[in-house]
Amino acid sequence: MKKLFFLSVMFLAFGIIACGQKNVPQPVNTAFSQKYPAAAAVKWASEEANEWEAEFKLNGKEMSASFDNSGKWLESETEIAVKELPAAISGSLAKEFEGFKADEISILESPKLKGFEVGLKKGETVLEVVFDNAGKVLKKTDVSKEEKDEKPEKK
Repeated sequence: MKKLFFLSVMFLAFGIIACGQKNVPQPVNTAFSQKYPAAAAVKWASEEANEWEAEFKLNGKEMSASFDNSGKWLESETEIAVKELPAAISGSLAKEFEGFKADEISILESPKLKGFEVGLKKGETVLEVVFDNAGKVLKKTDVSKEEKDEKPEKK
């Protein structure tokens, strides 16, 4: 009886693992391997119907890269520390976002853009701001509501 129970648990575990794995299209795998041959600890997620994101480590940095189903590279992000920001970005943060604390910071690269994405927080306000390399704000998104939706409710 114990053997039967143990085997049942094992089959259930393998089934859950198999269902949880992502079936990344071959063109996406090929494009990723060509662009990041030294990537380690790669984890895939399906972002949207036609977008795949790989989270991985490269040269000691946390990174992510997105590709469409055909393997076309869409963008990459490389996490960095506040002290790694160029002076132009630090200056814009101090001038235009006084009182905000920088949270997640990434070098953002796509076929159309090279810049930085900075997560900022001040009280209940949470922003995601995209800068070009010269420190100009290209996009500012208030994600305060999204942050609240992600937090578990207290009971």
